[in-house]
Amino acid sequence: MDFGFGTDDEAFRGEVRGWLGAHPAEGVSRRAWERELGRGGWIGIGWPEGGYGNRTASLVQQVVWAEEYARAKAPARSGHIGEKLLAPTLIEHGTEEQKRRFLPPVARGEELWCQGYSEPGAGSDLAGVRTAAVRDGPTTTYRVTGQKIWTSLAHEADWCFVLARSEPGSRRHHGLSFLLVPMNQPGRVEVRPIRQMTGTSEFNEVFFDGAVAEHLVGGEGNGWRVAMSLLGFERGVSTLAQQIGFAEELAQVIRTAVETGAAADPVVRDRLVRQWAELRTMRWNALRTLGGSGGETGAPSVAKLLWGGWHQRLGELAMLVRGAGAAVGPRDWSPAQPYELDPSQHLFLFSRADTIYGGSDEVQRTIIAERVLGLPKEPRG
Repeated sequence: MDFGFGTDDEAFRGEVRGWLGAHPAEGVSRRAWERELGRGGWIGIGWPEGGYGNRTASLVQQVVWAEEYARAKAPARSGHIGEKLLAPTLIEHGTEEQKRRFLPPVARGEELWCQGYSEPGAGSDLAGVRTAAVRDGPTTTYRVTGQKIWTSLAHEADWCFVLARSEPGSRRHHGLSFLLVPMNQPGRVEVRPIRQMTGTSEFNEVFFDGAVAEHLVGGEGNGWRVAMSLLGFERGVSTLAQQIGFAEELAQVIRTAVETGAAADPVVRDRLVRQWAELRTMRWNALRTLGGSGGETGAPSVAKLLWGGWHQRLGELAMLVRGAGAAVGPRDWSPAQPYELDPSQHLFLFSRADTIYGGSDEVQRTIIAERVLGLPKEPRG
């Protein structure tokens, strides 16, 4: 199964390739690149028409953009959380005032966002969040106090959308609210980067100590409904672009296997063929899901289970085909560069987290069991 690309779509592809070719991102900071994308009108092309400063494109053209962006090896986005998660949530649940305030800066690449969901003790169990939001007197302003963890790109973000408990004594998914919190609040918002096995720090701890939040989305106590709809936006067209990157990583592993002679091993060849076949299956599944009418219950969980395990196995295979050389870094150690990885080593270490972040495999299986198969709910203490 595949999309049919018409004449207009191919013309759009040519425009995308031309723009990406004329705007190299090498040496450009992540924030500057977001603004460059904004000036080109490439942020928010999947949003409905609404006068927020973005161009609109059909679903097929969104796929074209995502695939060409991946093929051009353009930089990883720092604005995708605002574009792909916050914006669709505001379009569905926000007031017109909130849309007019927040969507244009996202479309221009001027305001970056992070997601305040996971907490210590409530990593994948969002209903267990303890961060508190207390109304500041009779106003509509809240004071947010608590800790979030594994907050992607919080060190770069201007804003954070936070799931917090606004009703004291409430339990599970009741009494939660969805708040928009500015990050520039010295003494009230503190960001601490978390150093990972890869030596980088994309994830962070975020501490709120009476942080001011003046924007409530979806009404007080409706945070669970808003949060769940947002999770449905996490996987879509971007999955196909992700698979373009996966295909390039697999091709490199195959080249390495041939160069090292590992491909002569029938067991290794079997694993390489299996990786290729599973990647094709993931693409067909993604196209089937996107091409269907309406959402499929459990489809995001199935997609996450498929690609998380696949990518992790690819990282293991990348080390296997290199043999003992996989344990050697690309450069000799020095005080100036004490920790450096080559691409395959980074793939192996970073992919260890693929089955955890974004909802662990265990949580995804529970969702499928309860919401798709109709099995009894897991007992809760």
